[in-house]
Amino acid sequence: MADAKVIPFDDDRSRSGAAGPRPGRRRALLGGGARRRNGEGAVSPLPGPQPPGEAPDGAGPGTDGTGGVEDARGGGAGVPGGDASGAGQWERRLAGGLAFLRRRITGEYEVDEFGYDAELTDQVLMSLLRPLYEGYFRVEVKGIENIPSEGGALVVANHSGVLPLDGLMMQVAVHDNHPAGRHLRLLAADLVFMLPVVNELARKAGHTLACAEDAERLLQRGEVVGVMPEGFKGIGKPFGERYKLQRFGRGGFVSTALRAGAPIVPCSIVGAEEIYPMIGNLKTLARVLGIPYFPVTPTFPWLGPLGALPLPTKWTIQFGEPIPTDGFPPEAAEDPMLMFNLTDQVREQIQHTLYKLLVQRRSVFF
Repeated sequence: MADAKVIPFDDDRSRSGAAGPRPGRRRALLGGGARRRNGEGAVSPLPGPQPPGEAPDGAGPGTDGTGGVEDARGGGAGVPGGDASGAGQWERRLAGGLAFLRRRITGEYEVDEFGYDAELTDQVLMSLLRPLYEGYFRVEVKGIENIPSEGGALVVANHSGVLPLDGLMMQVAVHDNHPAGRHLRLLAADLVFMLPVVNELARKAGHTLACAEDAERLLQRGEVVGVMPEGFKGIGKPFGERYKLQRFGRGGFVSTALRAGAPIVPCSIVGAEEIYPMIGNLKTLARVLGIPYFPVTPTFPWLGPLGALPLPTKWTIQFGEPIPTDGFPPEAAEDPMLMFNLTDQVREQIQHTLYKLLVQRRSVFF
C-alpha cells in the first residue's frame, strides 16, 4: 500500500491559537474615538477612519482603512479578504475528513503485521471512546510518567468489571496523557478474536493475541504492551470479591519481559469493579453459549438491553514505578523461582496501590 500523509480531523488544533483577532481588527471595532496606551504607558488616541486607500499604521489583514467591522458571526462582511477562523477550521476539518474517507475507500493506508491501523485508531476509535473516558467515567490518571518515553515496556494491570472496559480506558489514558504520545498495545483473550466485528476492531486498535511470542515481538520493536494476567478470573469475579486480585497465572508475562529486557510497569485501576456489580453467575447458560460466565447484576438481565448500561462510577488509573528487567542474564527467563518472585512483587505492588486508592476515594461515583 502506498504511503499517504495523514491529515487528522483535528489538524487545526496546533494552529487554533493563532486564529484569534487579526492585527487592526480591534482598531476597526473601537473606531476613531477609542484610545490605547503607548509603550511608555501614556494614553494616545487610536487613529480614526482613514481616507479610502490609506490604512492606519500597523493595520493588518482584516482592515481596509474604512472603519468597517467584521460580521458578528465571524464572517468577512465589511472587510475585504476577511476569513473567519471558525469557517476556516470547519473547512480544514471537512477537507481532512474527505481525505480520510478517500484513503479508506482506495486502501491507501497502512497496517502493521498485527493488523494495527494507527490512523483509524487515532482519528476514529479514540474519538469514540473519549466521551466515555472523559464524561462518563471521568478517569483520573496518575503516574503516567512512569511509562518510558521510548523503548519497550510491559504494563501489567488488574482486571475487573464483567466487560473489559478497563483495558480500553487504560488505552485511552496512555494515548491521551503520555507526554511522548505513546500507544498501548493490549494483549487480548482468544474470545475477543472469535467475535464478529469485535475481532476486526480489536485488531485495528492494536490488540493482539495474548501469547508470549506476540508480546515479545512487540516489546522488541519498542512498543508499550498491556497485559491483565487475571484474565477471566478477574473480570468475572463476584462483587463481594471486588479489588481482591486473583492469581496471576504462572508468570508468563515476567518471562516475556525478561527476554525482551523491558521494564514492568504495575498499573492499578479503581472504579471498574462497580460498573456492573456481579451478584450471580448462570454457569449452565454460560456453557451453552460458550462463554466463561453469564453475569447477573441488579439491572441485567432484568431490564434487558438497558441493563447493559454501566454505572457512571469515578475511575482512577495509577501507573506505578517501573520494575527493571534488563539487569538479569539471558537465562533468567527460564528461572522459575525468579519468575515467581517478580510476579509476586508486581501483584503485591498493584494490590497495595489499590488499597491506597480506595482509602483516598471519597465515593464510588464522585
